[in-house]
Amino acid sequence: MTVAEAESPFGAILRRWRAHRHLSQLALALKADTSQRHLSFIESGRARPSRQMVLHLADHLQLPLRERNGLLLAAGYAPVFAERPLDDPALAAVRDAVALVLRAHEPLPALAIDRHWNLIAANAAIAPLLRGVAEPLLQAPVNVLRLSLHPDGLAPRIVNLAEWRAHLLERLARQIEASADPVLSELLDELTGYPAPRVARSAAEAPGSAAVFVPMQLDTEDGVLSLISTTTVFGTPVDVTVSELAIESFFPADAATAERLRGMAAVPLES
Repeated sequence: MTVAEAESPFGAILRRWRAHRHLSQLALALKADTSQRHLSFIESGRARPSRQMVLHLADHLQLPLRERNGLLLAAGYAPVFAERPLDDPALAAVRDAVALVLRAHEPLPALAIDRHWNLIAANAAIAPLLRGVAEPLLQAPVNVLRLSLHPDGLAPRIVNLAEWRAHLLERLARQIEASADPVLSELLDELTGYPAPRVARSAAEAPGSAAVFVPMQLDTEDGVLSLISTTTVFGTPVDVTVSELAIESFFPADAATAERLRGMAAVPLES
């Protein structure tokens, strides 16, 4: 590490994110409509960026709100984006919105998760799907990805485990690429260490070229459920907690699944 790097934590963080986004100094300068010389001075610590410039660069690097606050702190400025706990009175409208979406989705399953895929809330349609899951996996904090792929979780009952596992791991890898979150990197290492399906699905079972989604096919007492999922996030959040909140909603991929879900007794899941 050079003396300049040691004296410029902002510059070191900026270089790390620039490298993570696969951008040269010139490429970032062009995107941010500034000169490479000025960006070089900022990175080396020879020039101090304004607060506006910090946010401008963070925007062009597409940083999550949490990382934008970190970049501001490294440059000597106070964070701009608040980070309140979900039970803060200021987030009452957010809690109400999440609860409304979850309830309205019944009898279809839906759940809310944080940035590390930890369960925040779930509707009553989730609990029947978890029958047979080992109790330790249901102890708070419940990690949804661990619950899905752990050999004591849902994995033994996921008919198309190889396909669903690949989908989840790819999605997590994309999230790590966007956030560079070390906790998610550790989670990915853990999940990839779980036993993978020994026998790949045959060509006849695999989705054809006309497939438009990857379903999760879950074997239950009521028959196999074929579910597709959507992800809902809050638009234009200015709070870190809200920006990292997501709702995973599941829909039937066929008429048989829709009928089975309507007939399944729903027991609330305590998280």
